[in-house]
Amino acid sequence: MVSNTTPTLAFHSPFAMDVVLSALRRGDWSLLDYVTELEAHFAEREPEIEAFVPENGRFNRLRKEAEQLLARYPDPEKRPLLFGLPIGVKDIFYVNSFATQAGSRLPQELFQGKEAEVVTRLRQAGALILGKTVTTEFAYFAPGPTRNPYKPTHTPGGSSSGSAAGVGAGLCLLALGTQTIGSINRPAAYCGVVGYKPSYDRIVKTGVIPLAPAVDTIGFFTPDAAGIAVAAALLCGGWQSVTQLPGKPVLGIPTGPFLKRANTEGLAHFELICERLRTAGYQVKSVPVMPDFEQIDDAHHTIVAAEAAQVHATWFSQYPELYHDKTAALIRRGQAVDALTLETALASREVLRHKLAKVMEAAQLDLWLSPPAVGSAPFGLDSTGDPVMNLPWTHSGLPTLSLPAGFNGQGLPMGLQVTGHWYGDEKMLAAAVGLERALQRLD
Repeated sequence: MVSNTTPTLAFHSPFAMDVVLSALRRGDWSLLDYVTELEAHFAEREPEIEAFVPENGRFNRLRKEAEQLLARYPDPEKRPLLFGLPIGVKDIFYVNSFATQAGSRLPQELFQGKEAEVVTRLRQAGALILGKTVTTEFAYFAPGPTRNPYKPTHTPGGSSSGSAAGVGAGLCLLALGTQTIGSINRPAAYCGVVGYKPSYDRIVKTGVIPLAPAVDTIGFFTPDAAGIAVAAALLCGGWQSVTQLPGKPVLGIPTGPFLKRANTEGLAHFELICERLRTAGYQVKSVPVMPDFEQIDDAHHTIVAAEAAQVHATWFSQYPELYHDKTAALIRRGQAVDALTLETALASREVLRHKLAKVMEAAQLDLWLSPPAVGSAPFGLDSTGDPVMNLPWTHSGLPTLSLPAGFNGQGLPMGLQVTGHWYGDEKMLAAAVGLERALQRLD
């Protein structure tokens, strides 16, 4: 049985990943009891949220895998870091013994490949695969059935819809996603969880169906920043943990045409957050940047379209009628992009990265702050929302983190997007722990 000294149903708690990991490793909690309690919670929430790809016998399988894990690691002192933690995996990752459909209607036999390296690493660390999470079609804009865990009449965002909603609904405490424009940071904000997009290429992408390889980035969702740091240490190449900073980071507001893309609600909440952080002792500077944002936006969308057309050339030639209209339009647009236009767009990534670095150095900034979405999650499921507030950070490859930052008047989560220096992920996450504490007062 679960110890009377440890609270049960920890997946209900918004900041419990470290508690769960410690309790399962030490044996303070029975792993099999934990799976049983999770099954009850899953039966209550999943039918409404639809975060996971349907699977017959999910919890029978999970119990068998939990039993095998217990037999492999009977000594609590020798259990790996993620021992017994059920995780979600976006359905564009290949996972042994799981079908991959990528949110599409194409024949499933097309999607065969070696298990994603990131999934294998998580398994080796003791994680259990709760299941595949729903993705938009091929991680673009055609939505799946997933609903927002706070208001099911609203979108959870995308393309990592199921991963964000699954963590937001307490169905799992860690879920993998990908971001090509805003597919981690935006749904994290909509679903009230932490979403982390590392610096470009810090996580190996083998075993993942690409959308636009030049900007695709693997990331993940957890309930809190501490959970992100645990997973990042396992998955990000060359990780050097930073547990304490010499002082509060200097924060920058990127004023100009980019920030103006947020709507009235998004800007008002962002201003409230910035004022709260100033009150908490942070230095927050307004810094003009990206006057050419429209060109940055155009370049990024050119890359996504052109590379999607390349990735899908064979499949689209064979099964054009099986693609959603939104995905088909992207591919057709990409087919019209000439080599020189694509080359210019690709080169603009590094140009932007260097420009941002110079501005940060001149203004002595440690982090950028911005809204993670133009506003709260839109009503309805036909759209996953606008990713424009995430686009320049993805284009430049800088690390970004979306932190929960209170709610709007309708009870929908709002967030804060934090962006660090190129390959400065460790310092960004260390700073995020303090920012998270300040933001919790907005709840």
